[in-house]
Amino acid sequence: MVRMENDSWPGVSTRRQVFTGIGVGVCGLLAGLRVFGQPAMQAMEKIPSAAANQKRTSIHEEIDLKATPKRIYELLVDSKGFAALTGAPAMIDSSPGGAFSMFGGLIVGRNIEMIPDQRVVQAWRPTHWDAGVYSIVKFELRPNGPSTTVVLDHTGFPEGEFDHLEFGWHSHYWEPLTKYFA
Repeated sequence: MVRMENDSWPGVSTRRQVFTGIGVGVCGLLAGLRVFGQPAMQAMEKIPSAAANQKRTSIHEEIDLKATPKRIYELLVDSKGFAALTGAPAMIDSSPGGAFSMFGGLIVGRNIEMIPDQRVVQAWRPTHWDAGVYSIVKFELRPNGPSTTVVLDHTGFPEGEFDHLEFGWHSHYWEPLTKYFA
């Protein structure tokens, strides 16, 4: 989790953050409108974490997909492709530092590192988290014969979110990707 504070504007330490916040807010607002002729997604019901998972703040998963790293990378960083994959509005600026809003504005953040066909690292947050709280999501794309192994590391999320996030990775990423590339 990352929080930045300033005496004059709580949560803001530079003018750049003011404009960044405005840009991310506008992206979230636009994503919540009817984009691509689809209604905005409703907030997903939060899945409470099992007692054993309450303190867990990271997820590591690996999945093999029948596609090249290039095809998977392009789908993860392209607004239209990602929206088609998930069935929900998405706006993604695929450059390092670029903002994104996915699933109709329910997930927002910034791309930190973008290495085409190899890696995507994002500062990532569901909008129901406290303002200024971000986790880190890293997708590594490893060629594996005619397939690609996608290695997900999601770290730094708040306690109590593990089961909800793990369910979301399976239902909103892995299942649609597996069907898409079948």
